[in-house]
Amino acid sequence: MAIIVNLDVMMAKRKMSLNELSARVGITLSNLSILKTGKAKAVRLETLNAICKALDCQPGDILEYSPDEENPGLGDSTS
Repeated sequence: MAIIVNLDVMMAKRKMSLNELSARVGITLSNLSILKTGKAKAVRLETLNAICKALDCQPGDILEYSPDEENPGLGDSTS
């Protein structure tokens, strides 16, 4: 996966549990766990906004792009 989810890092910095973040954001613990482990295929902007608000951070603090060497050219408009 080319997008790395650093949700656990921000949660640790804010000393916030998964249960607390789930309650603040308004999504199920199961869905938040899927996002945290990087298994989510997509995230709604509304959810990302709520997470950033709860953790007082920017989307870039949670999500990081890393080139996917298994899929060179994926997302490359010149391919």
